[in-house]
Amino acid sequence: MKYKYTPLCLIVAAMFCLGSVANGQSSLRKANNHYENYEFALALQNYEEAIQKRTPDLVTAKRIADSYRLTRQTQQAENWYSKVVKMTGREPMNLYYFAEALRSNGKYAEAKEQFMLWGEEMPEKAEQAQDLIEATEMAIRWMNHPAVAKVEPLQVLNNANYSDFSPMQYGNKGIIFTSDRGVKPTGNKKKDQAQVYGWTGRPYLQLFTVEQDAQGKWGSPVALQDVINSDYHNATASAAEDGKTLYFTRTHVIQKKSHVNPDPTSWVKEAGSEEQDHMNRLEIYTAEKQGTNWSNIQPFAYNKVKEYSVGHPALSPDGKVLYFVSDMPGGKGDTDVYYSLRKADGSWGEPVNAGSVINTPGRESFPYVDATGKLFFSSDGHVGMGGLDIFSAEGAQGNWRRVKNMGYPINTPKNDYGIMFTEPGKKGLLSSNRDAGNGTDDIYTFDILNKPVVLAITTLERKQNAQKRTVQEPLPETRITVAQKSIKDSTVFVTDEKGKYFMDGRVGDDYTFMGARHGYLKMQNTAQVPATAPDTIEVALLFDKNELEKAIVLENIYYDLDKSDIRIDAATELNKLATLLENNPQIDIELSAHTDSRESQDYNQALSERRAQAAVDYLVSKGIDRSRLTAKGYGKTKLVNGCGDGVTCSEEDHQKNRRTEFIIKKN
Repeated sequence: MKYKYTPLCLIVAAMFCLGSVANGQSSLRKANNHYENYEFALALQNYEEAIQKRTPDLVTAKRIADSYRLTRQTQQAENWYSKVVKMTGREPMNLYYFAEALRSNGKYAEAKEQFMLWGEEMPEKAEQAQDLIEATEMAIRWMNHPAVAKVEPLQVLNNANYSDFSPMQYGNKGIIFTSDRGVKPTGNKKKDQAQVYGWTGRPYLQLFTVEQDAQGKWGSPVALQDVINSDYHNATASAAEDGKTLYFTRTHVIQKKSHVNPDPTSWVKEAGSEEQDHMNRLEIYTAEKQGTNWSNIQPFAYNKVKEYSVGHPALSPDGKVLYFVSDMPGGKGDTDVYYSLRKADGSWGEPVNAGSVINTPGRESFPYVDATGKLFFSSDGHVGMGGLDIFSAEGAQGNWRRVKNMGYPINTPKNDYGIMFTEPGKKGLLSSNRDAGNGTDDIYTFDILNKPVVLAITTLERKQNAQKRTVQEPLPETRITVAQKSIKDSTVFVTDEKGKYFMDGRVGDDYTFMGARHGYLKMQNTAQVPATAPDTIEVALLFDKNELEKAIVLENIYYDLDKSDIRIDAATELNKLATLLENNPQIDIELSAHTDSRESQDYNQALSERRAQAAVDYLVSKGIDRSRLTAKGYGKTKLVNGCGDGVTCSEEDHQKNRRTEFIIKKN
């Protein structure tokens, strides 16, 4: 997770207010003291002063780069790690941090090079480096695909100088979210100054609520009561559906035995190299609402603050499962998603790891379960675009399957997390630092767009070969105009030398393709992309030459033996002919019917005439002017194979003779 970093010029006052460093110390000494106390925002100001007086050595340059990384200022981190990796004596891990900064800034090609160098210098990390290289390639492909959603910042709630993140449903029309914008000043200058968190240079994290009115307009955020917003960090909450119980994360400072990262909410690794006497760990607490006030603050039964963290609670919609995140022993990685089941007496059962489908050797965090029971979470262990990415999973509790990256732009090269749905599967809110140069986070709205598909268009020429059989051959360089239903604008493209063209489409959309090529009749086809559509939809446009007196066989217009009724398969093909006639109003045609050789000449002649007339009548019923159509029966006088009188043939061969053709008579 990410916290907003106030630019250097704006945190100077806070540094002086803290007054934690003796006046006689040099800027570098002050900076190092802040760094060793995990006060990275405060350290950066002093480092800035120090490097004005002297060129930084490797240790100083590395600490500056680390400070920018840990305050999530990726552009500056990239700049400083680029210096560090060129310095003599630097450690191989700096290549990794440089690569990650590049990846966070969307510079995937450069990141691949650094990951490769890192794997070469640290052979034991070669496999991980290769995985990260493949992830950068996947990210490039995701960004080149059609967007999976429309994502926009929720400007009315966000504050450019502070972090706002992790929204969750709160009552019928509101959300509860985390912010370091600060609560109302107490009037006690010393106490108010003490509320600045040295890591970020901003106030401690607190919980806020905000509601929408009947018109969907957001009100002003309101900080929760002091009983919940204690003097240190309080964040990442989940409320029961009835709004009477709140689960939230609280950070505690404890004495530590060995180095552990003290980031209050996201377990960022490598915070600093020096040992400290104290560290931060997370706990989950509950609060009950009595009227308009919160009370009865109680710790979660499985908090164990002296040994590990427990945080990021997310209650299932039915209130029977509590999901959360922990780095407790026995997990799959740095942090894992766990869940507890509510017992009959209302207490929570022993935590259960969500399993290896969800959890990886990396960090899984910010779980959320939507109204349909689908699990969402953030991870840097699954294949992603950079930082934390949001993933979905289907299943239940410990039996999850089909973990899926939610794609771009739900995910970006930066950190993306803390998702919630206001309308399951369609729209909601998420958190990201994608637009912040100062490392802060904002809340964004998103609307899921339909699943993208590829429309593979092929243009073909229909003609008869020397054996009088209808064949189809590619028709290259054919101009196609494509229109989408409900959209006024159209797009024009030309198929390639193989008669192919590939375009992006979406599930649920309808497309109309109009083809034109000199010397050919105009051709139209449609494509409706159903919800069950595969990733690729084939669309063929079949063109006929605009030639007089040239027979064109209509595919699949056959008749049952001794009948002239229009079959369902024949109706489908006649519908295509009707469309062709509509798009080529200048032509008149003769519609001819043919029979097989069985029965007498007179019988077959009469039957073919009835069939031809039935086809013409069908076209008229579809709106084609009868004056443009001539019905003609040829009986068994024009067989397409050797199945003449007295010749034994299969029913399939006989049916080939029971065909319908059209000839352009006037143009």
